Amino acid sequence: MTKFREILRLKHLGCSEREIARSVPCSRNTVSKVLKQATEMGLSWPLPESATDAVLEKQFYAKAPVQLERRMPNFELVHAELHRNGVSKKLLWTEYLEECRLCNENPLMYSQFCYYIQKDEEKRRATMHIARKPAEQVEVDWAGDTAKLTNPDTGEQIPVYVFVGVMSYSQYAYVEAFTDMKLSSWIKAHVHMYNFFGGVARILVPDNCKTAVVHNNKWHEQEINAAYHELAEHYNTAILPARIRKPKDKPNAEGTVGHISTWIIAALRKEKFFTLAELNKLIQEKLYEFNHRPFQKKEGSRYSLFRDEELSFLAPLPATPYELSEWKKATVQYNYHISVDGMLYSSPFSYIGKKVDVRVTSSTIEVFYKQERIASHKRLYGRKGQYSTQSEHMPKDHQEYLEWGGDRFRRWAKQFGPHTEEVIDNLLKASKVEQQAYRGCMGILNLSKKYSRQQVEEACRKALIYTSNPSYKSIKNILLSSPEVPDQERKTSLPIAPNGITRGAGYYGRERK
Repeated sequence: MTKFREILRLKHLGCSEREIARSVPCSRNTVSKVLKQATEMGLSWPLPESATDAVLEKQFYAKAPVQLERRMPNFELVHAELHRNGVSKKLLWTEYLEECRLCNENPLMYSQFCYYIQKDEEKRRATMHIARKPAEQVEVDWAGDTAKLTNPDTGEQIPVYVFVGVMSYSQYAYVEAFTDMKLSSWIKAHVHMYNFFGGVARILVPDNCKTAVVHNNKWHEQEINAAYHELAEHYNTAILPARIRKPKDKPNAEGTVGHISTWIIAALRKEKFFTLAELNKLIQEKLYEFNHRPFQKKEGSRYSLFRDEELSFLAPLPATPYELSEWKKATVQYNYHISVDGMLYSSPFSYIGKKVDVRVTSSTIEVFYKQERIASHKRLYGRKGQYSTQSEHMPKDHQEYLEWGGDRFRRWAKQFGPHTEEVIDNLLKASKVEQQAYRGCMGILNLSKKYSRQQVEEACRKALIYTSNPSYKSIKNILLSSPEVPDQERKTSLPIAPNGITRGAGYYGRERK
């Protein structure tokens, strides 16, 4: 699905269509069409939370015409043929049309034919120096060489990974060591880097590490890690990952990594460090010297260039600190719960069997389905297997089952009167297991469907005169024998002779054999 919200957000930040296409990622034509249609529809950033990508897709492509699949030219053949004398694009297009006709395939128009050839040629051109603007972008990467920590007990050398962030314009650098290259370290490094710079660059250029890019088969198929994208939204910056095996996409980071390896990592090779804090303290001292060292071929230093020409153009830091989050995939089980780190959290039962995205922070668990939040819980800690269940996520019959209990029967009986409340309370207390009395309590209180609450209350009062623990049957008999009950109902419901003789006088007075 096209990321319409992200395209509009990046356009609001002032990114070009080419930069947006690399960041999302998608084709530049798609970006152009989305921006054009958004202008026609009067849509602009910020968008309301309800305007998800799914909603925008229905609006944008409500009447989208069906496009025919067209055969693409053989770019390798075209590139080789164009080097021949007298061969032109027009000639190659004419031959291409003939091939399409013979194969019964749809050809490209001449303008599109030339467009795709030009795109292919751009990949083959020689590189050139690109003049960066102040505060335009920051390049980040892990250094290839590692530092070392020493285990004080065993003397074992433990590798430590070095994060490097460089401002493209001034080459002002930030360096920090971590014990691993996991997502938490990657995010923490960015937070510390932005605090060190005192602001945010417009574009962030990472390497194709898994903590930044999820899928990276091709540069135009890159998918940004959800937690990393969330960090970019928090700092209001755009992520443009470098292409695979294209170090020239981030030359400053690559070059600075080499300098860092020499002037910081190698310079500390003879030192022994037992804690990460101790190592990072000396790294910051070496980094200060590195940033203040004068340039060899131009005036000033990295720090002076950053301070005088770049710092004022950085976007301000967010007012609130960034909370590290992790995104995971989960499936809603048949008990309408998902499992996260051994704990179970409820989701609406209508999503049973659906795969959902889970945002995990130190304090909360948020569940999303197609970018829409469907549940939120306070994160559980401690013993594995704990449940966090919200009643509104349960089916109606499950909710009703949870509501049955002694307290509910007492509250219900209180609406009838004190005698009914006393009868119900005595019934619940008389049972060894409270649940055994639920059926009797339900029967007594359901008598209000046939009689008034005042009649049930009066029957309970009479029943308490004879026993402290009257049954449902005794209360029902009192109601049936009440003068207010019609004779016909009394006869059909409880056929008892008025004088207690069940067989009648006729039976005893008849002639016997």
